Amino acid sequence: GRRLLSPFPLSLLVLASTAAALSPRESPSREMKQLGGLWSFRPDRSPSREQGFVEKWFQRLLAQTGPVIDMPVPASYNDITQDPNLKNFIGWVWYENEVWVPRCWISPEAGKRVVLYVGSAHYFAVVWVNGIQVAFHEGGHLPFEADITKIIQSSSSLQHRITIAVNNTLTPYTLPPGNIEYMTDTKRYPRGYFVQVIQFDFFNYAGIHRPVLLYTTPNVYIEDVTVVTDVVGSTGFINYKVSISGSTHFSLSLTLRDHRGQVVASIIDGPPFGELKLLNPNLWWPFLMHENPGYLYNLEVHMKSKNDNTLYEDFYTLPVGIRTVQVTKTQFLINGKPFYFHGVNKHEDSDMRGKGLDWSVIIKDFNLLRWLGANSFRTSHYPYAEEIMDLCDKYGIVVIDECPGVGIKNPLSFGNKSLTHHLAVMKELVHRDKNRPSVVMWSVANEPASALPQADHYFKTLIASTKAMDPTRPVTFVTDTDYETDKGVQYTDVICVNSYFSWYHDSGHLEIIQLQLANQFENWYKKYQKPIIQSEYGADTIAGLHSDPPVMFTEEYQRAVMQEYFKMFDEKRKDYLIGELIWNFADFMTAQSVTRVDGNKKGIFTRQRQPKMAAFILRDRYWKLANETRNISQRYNGSGHQ
Repeated sequence: GRRLLSPFPLSLLVLASTAAALSPRESPSREMKQLGGLWSFRPDRSPSREQGFVEKWFQRLLAQTGPVIDMPVPASYNDITQDPNLKNFIGWVWYENEVWVPRCWISPEAGKRVVLYVGSAHYFAVVWVNGIQVAFHEGGHLPFEADITKIIQSSSSLQHRITIAVNNTLTPYTLPPGNIEYMTDTKRYPRGYFVQVIQFDFFNYAGIHRPVLLYTTPNVYIEDVTVVTDVVGSTGFINYKVSISGSTHFSLSLTLRDHRGQVVASIIDGPPFGELKLLNPNLWWPFLMHENPGYLYNLEVHMKSKNDNTLYEDFYTLPVGIRTVQVTKTQFLINGKPFYFHGVNKHEDSDMRGKGLDWSVIIKDFNLLRWLGANSFRTSHYPYAEEIMDLCDKYGIVVIDECPGVGIKNPLSFGNKSLTHHLAVMKELVHRDKNRPSVVMWSVANEPASALPQADHYFKTLIASTKAMDPTRPVTFVTDTDYETDKGVQYTDVICVNSYFSWYHDSGHLEIIQLQLANQFENWYKKYQKPIIQSEYGADTIAGLHSDPPVMFTEEYQRAVMQEYFKMFDEKRKDYLIGELIWNFADFMTAQSVTRVDGNKKGIFTRQRQPKMAAFILRDRYWKLANETRNISQRYNGSGHQ
């Protein structure tokens, strides 16, 4: 087959860009320039998809290479035009933007670095500035960056050309995996015809999905900050580690402020690692577990470094939530109190934008989550935008943070090549989200073929590595494999199980749900003695379709499925069930098939975020659950700190 995956010289692969450590934030020492808006765009429609690399489109204006169109960034490109070939395009597409860089950023005496940051590009991305390659990144849901200071300083122009080539091709070794299938029967298919085969149920949207920006730091700068919090009695502890790049000679001061801006702890001229203590801290509590959820302190890090008579100063502020997480045989504890996940699974998915970041959609979704009384969600099936994660920290929405390990079905995807990449992705994800109080558990995969013999070594290694990187959080993966044959769950801290009783099997038979669900829970718990989350359940529902008695695809059937599950949830949450996450928050787009009518319709909201009957049913349940758990915490703690 043709090389759709890496149609550029292997030497390009040597230059791996760094995963972004700290989220870009403005400060007295850091400036930012957003590069969102309209970019020039050109898909490479050549049969091999290699024309752009052969002709070196990155060396000149994209418009000089052939026809270009305007494309919004951030956005998926698939649903923006009327071109059906672009909607389903596989291969390299090219983006370009010419940007002005302020002179004060790039004069050598300014002592600044200029960094190009890409929030995410799906799936492979190569980046050039003024025709010089600065970055290569694999993976569609995590940020990467490149220091471009020398390149723009050496240019005679103040305007600089940023070119980004993006390729959505998936192979057995990508995450998520897929494969390209060439159709060789020329009686049925044109010569060279191929399709992308995937084993996951959402549309393989592509493009630059999250913000692209430039930011500055001083030449000596705060490279990374890590915090781990603890609570002992009435004392809160913030253990910190700060990495400084550019010099080994520096002084460091840290100041912790409460939400009113009052200083509550500080260290002047301290070491790059240490501990801040505060008495009677405001703890970070989940939404509906406390009258003041999502309490965040601001940790201000201030670095000074004198080199060759030049004083460099850098400031970075990190929001910090003080909380603890612990798992027992039957409970999930946040700040020592039992926490019950009543939440949803989501997707980054909306009309026209695809997976592109859009603030209106984000805020609408959080308003709907809180209206529902949902206290949590899983980032099914990939890491979500940092902008979304920031709001989870702020609003007290608890997150199971999942990597893009979805559709791992092919035995080829369990080899060392796949495992090495999977480990690298988890490293990037943990690095990005390690400081977030909302993230209480990592999920390393969704519905893999975990009955395969090689799944044992794969998940043992993957989970051990994740725990080594972050010993403070439990680790899980989401299974739909039978309890008798699953090889991976033995290594998890919490069992997450998906089941669709009366839907994908025993279709239409609501009467079997409780028996099958009871057996599912009992079998898993008896074998492993670990707490269980029902991480998916649900039914496709066409909004406005009604039938009584209920039949599949009606609003009444979705309600009936939920009510049957609820009865068993209420039985088992007395024992070891610690959560229920419905599939799905909203309808979302998938590849076309005979089982999908304009996408997956299991949402309790439509894709346009309008409620089906199920939304009201779930809202009633979640607010009742919230009131129960709130009363429990009030009963057990008379101090007023629930």
